[in-house]
Amino acid sequence: MSSPGSDVTDVEDVLDEPAHEAGPALSEDRPPARSWRTRADFVAVALIAVVAVVAAVLTWAFSDARATMSVTGPATWDQLPEVMALPPTLAEVWRANSGATQSPVVVLTPLKETGEEKPSTVVTGDGGEVSGRDPLTGDVRWSYKRDLPLCVVSTAWARAMALYSKGTNCSELTSLDGITGERRAQRNGDAEPGTALLNEGSHLITTGSKYLEVYRRDDLVKSLEYGSLRAIVNPNKQPRVGCAFGSVAVTSGRFAMIERCPDDGSDRVSVLKPNPDKSDEPKVFTSVLTGGRNAQVVAVTDKLVAVAMPNPGRIVVFDAETGNQITEVPVDVPAGDFTDPPNHVARSFATKTNIFWFTGSRTIALSQETLTPLWTADGALGAGTTLAGRALIPVKDGLRVYEQATGELVGTIRVKRDGYAGPVQLATAGPVVLEQRGETLVALR
Repeated sequence: MSSPGSDVTDVEDVLDEPAHEAGPALSEDRPPARSWRTRADFVAVALIAVVAVVAAVLTWAFSDARATMSVTGPATWDQLPEVMALPPTLAEVWRANSGATQSPVVVLTPLKETGEEKPSTVVTGDGGEVSGRDPLTGDVRWSYKRDLPLCVVSTAWARAMALYSKGTNCSELTSLDGITGERRAQRNGDAEPGTALLNEGSHLITTGSKYLEVYRRDDLVKSLEYGSLRAIVNPNKQPRVGCAFGSVAVTSGRFAMIERCPDDGSDRVSVLKPNPDKSDEPKVFTSVLTGGRNAQVVAVTDKLVAVAMPNPGRIVVFDAETGNQITEVPVDVPAGDFTDPPNHVARSFATKTNIFWFTGSRTIALSQETLTPLWTADGALGAGTTLAGRALIPVKDGLRVYEQATGELVGTIRVKRDGYAGPVQLATAGPVVLEQRGETLVALR
């Protein structure tokens, strides 16, 4: 004990404990505690750290993130000028390789003030890269690239839709903001090679010869599988098995397709709902035999479906709810045109009053109200588009201009195509006319 006034506090000296109060001696079978600071310990820790770093690097190197390059663009866009009159001439202003687009892809973006949809971006796809371009100049505003081949690029809901191939099928669907190029959603599917992407309004539909699938708008969740499913969870849910598919046409709330089934005596036309209660239990509005072979579904509305039939050439219109035949109108279309169109898609273009169907050698204008023929443009190279209220139909020498209602020929705008004579798919973005010529997109103004 310290004396009073000392600066030292009372402390028990455990080292001075009597020998008989000491703790038990260490057992010979129990080695003394080992320090974890030996050279071997440091080597082991270093090896663990190296393994962790290598694993992380390998995971990153082979991940989808490593294999993706995304360059986003500005969030604002300049509204394109309105076209009040047809231009007297059109000349090329830019071009780009775009083998993944089956027709010109123009993103429509709603205006904040009115909600009216206006063209904002032209999208091209080549190799594994999707690019959002200024319609007037072709300058790239944003890009998205994967180390995978593109199956097809399309558009829906103010977004660019890119379908990539991961293996044998087209299985990676990605939606990109049409203005900035930012990735919005991604899902894996099982679409066939050679598929198209059809925007029904609230759903995106793939095409194929044996199988198709439908994705809903907001999150790309699959809402329908139809045909030969790879993994059948609930058997006997498909209405028919072993069928081959022909052409497809879409409208809001339904789509129509040609089916060729082994037990049928002729092609059938089926009208289906894109979002049944269960994705593997299709909802069929109607499915009827057409009475012939090599049929094409040309157009579908909420009330009617039009089917083109050969030998003799004719348009047969069915009720889209009951399947009853409404009318039959002859058309002058050669038998050679009655083959399934590329990518199983009816080559058509719709306006508020007309549907323009490209047969392969001519374009036939159908009434939106009755789906019956109004007039025909011979020698066409594609379905066409509209500009300043007139119909533009691509032909060998350029673009023929027609009055939509009557088919009266207004004139021809000459276009130089540098020897290209194949099919031409058209679209417009403000004052710019876009031509898809094979794997090349050409902008005219």
